[in-house]
Amino acid sequence: MFVVATAGHVDHGKSSLLRALTGTDPDRLGEERRRGLTLDLGFVWTRLPDGQPLAFVDVPGHQRFIANTLAGIATAPAVLFVVAADEGWMPQSQEHLAALDAFGVRTGLLAVTRADLADPDAALADARERLALSSLGEVDAVAVSARTGTGLDELRHRLRALHDGGPPADAAAPVRLWLDRVFTVDGAGTVVTGTLTAGRLTVEDQLELAPEGRPVTVRGLQCLGAETDTVAAPARVAVNLRRTPREAVKRGNALVTPGGWWRTDVVDVRLDGGEAVLPAEPLVHCGTAVTSARVRPLGPRAARLRLRTPLDLHIGDRLLIRDPGSRVLTGAVVLDVAPPELTRRGAAAARARRLAAMTESTDTAVQLRRVGVAHRDDLRAMGITVPESGAVLRPDPGSAEPGAEPGGAEPGGSASNRPSPGVPAAGEWLIDPGHAAELRTRLHDAVSAHSRAQPLEPGLPVAEAQRELGLPAPALVEALAGERLLVRNGRLYRRDAPDRLPAALREAARELRADFDAAPFRAPTEARLRELGLTRRALAALVREGVIARYGDVCLPPGAADLAVAGLRSLQGPFTVGDCCRALGTSRRVAVPLLEHLDRTGVTERGATGRRTLKDA
Repeated sequence: MFVVATAGHVDHGKSSLLRALTGTDPDRLGEERRRGLTLDLGFVWTRLPDGQPLAFVDVPGHQRFIANTLAGIATAPAVLFVVAADEGWMPQSQEHLAALDAFGVRTGLLAVTRADLADPDAALADARERLALSSLGEVDAVAVSARTGTGLDELRHRLRALHDGGPPADAAAPVRLWLDRVFTVDGAGTVVTGTLTAGRLTVEDQLELAPEGRPVTVRGLQCLGAETDTVAAPARVAVNLRRTPREAVKRGNALVTPGGWWRTDVVDVRLDGGEAVLPAEPLVHCGTAVTSARVRPLGPRAARLRLRTPLDLHIGDRLLIRDPGSRVLTGAVVLDVAPPELTRRGAAAARARRLAAMTESTDTAVQLRRVGVAHRDDLRAMGITVPESGAVLRPDPGSAEPGAEPGGAEPGGSASNRPSPGVPAAGEWLIDPGHAAELRTRLHDAVSAHSRAQPLEPGLPVAEAQRELGLPAPALVEALAGERLLVRNGRLYRRDAPDRLPAALREAARELRADFDAAPFRAPTEARLRELGLTRRALAALVREGVIARYGDVCLPPGAADLAVAGLRSLQGPFTVGDCCRALGTSRRVAVPLLEHLDRTGVTERGATGRRTLKDA
């Protein structure tokens, strides 16, 4: 299906033209018919001579109903711009064109109506010249008369050509159906309608009602008045929602794919045209939604909008900013749906410089240069195309933004000009290659600093390194360890550290080894440990380094258990603790914890009488 919205000055014949094309009156309200004036959006459809379905969204032309007009224009893939031959270009003609330009509508057709009342050539030439300066550019044009039928066949032919030449809709994209009508049907419940510009809707789809985030289920679908199980964009569609009360839904809400859009009330945007002067509190239109906002200028063509009502957005979305007082309409492109807070002195100026270099690129590598680290799901919600897990990501060579530094740094360096390797990943987390190199250096320095400051402590805890680097997940720390660092038991160690023990501790270890060489089962006493200067922390460090082994409260050489088993093999049959002491040349202070260790590890087995046997004897 092809969907077209009308646009043009009040009383230039938009509704009359649609009646002539479709045989249906788009003015559905009784007051509209009484006054002969379109007040709200109207919806009609027909089929072209070749059977192609064609739907229209008719918009009000009067300036008092501009909000309704914008709701109709914002979601239409194409526009039929109407200018009357006997009146020519008028104020609302210009306002509607400004709205189309702000929303970035690029597909359109010009119809000069009432060609039976005046020569259409002058109005046609003037209108085409004005349209050429907007986002529509050069458009086809046809002169028509709804009263006599002149030009209607050619208009249908041009509409078919417009459909063929328009950009195809992405049926695999996440759904965002902006709602323009809500009503109740007896026996069915709440029904909403909208123009599906991308994606696919299917009965039993699980969606969210934005911006509240309410889960909803598609109970039924209608397209062109007929029931259907699935609808692919572009299309006008009516959606029956299961167990959703009518009062919970209104125009301006949207049905969205869960996780497919970034719901936000703060966005950074680039403004169209030259230096724009915005009011402090304008109205912001997106789709059929409209909300008030507070504006913080960030340079001559950039601003931060704080929205009163959140919007579900992608990077690159078009917004229309309307000044209710002056009626000036300004277009804006969303550059960042999750902008950083501006709290430090000079942060706003730095952000302005950054935004001046930004584009609305949806390339993964470009987005990672902005943020440094991102989750795949967050990137998808922002509208970034992300390959599946495990895929090697390569940046688009032509997608680099001038002056864009990794990890949110300000422009001015050379990282954006470097050749970028594949994007490193840690599970579902992706890291900008340049930012990853910087983080690896910082991580190595942090491990080295920890080792110098706490020589008797084990390596730097992964959780502490995560906080130090400001990373959102511990898996990223392990991924950044690389070949220079060793991750063991939740801690980080330098692989190239020549000796992790201080000189005094190394000397104490040497003397302990000499003691053990002389008598391996003669555990050092408390007095001997004090003589060597070995505190509990120092002993723990020697255990970590494999210099000694702890059995309860006694210290023995690392291989003491194996030596003990070899000594106990000389005993015949079950043995007592005293037998063990004599066989190993040690005391009960050492034998008891040593034998308990052998019991726990399954080497020995203690009987009911307290005697033990070697299990493999």
